[in-house]
Amino acid sequence: MSIEQLKAFLARMQDEAGLRQSVLAAATADDVAQIALGLGYEFSGDELLRLSGQKVGRVTVTKQDMPGEYN
Repeated sequence: MSIEQLKAFLARMQDEAGLRQSVLAAATADDVAQIALGLGYEFSGDELLRLSGQKVGRVTVTKQDMPGEYN
């Protein structure tokens, strides 16, 4: 796990409103990891989920439970 990369990304996110909005709009932890990868931070969605409930700097990582769609 690259906890340093993840913590650095979360620190950047807390200072950049546009990045924070992109992360909040992401549907999955993997989507957040892809946003981070585009900015040079490498970690997986699973690694992000392992921090759920923990506070990193001023950011509290929270897993969002989103129900699936039913047809």
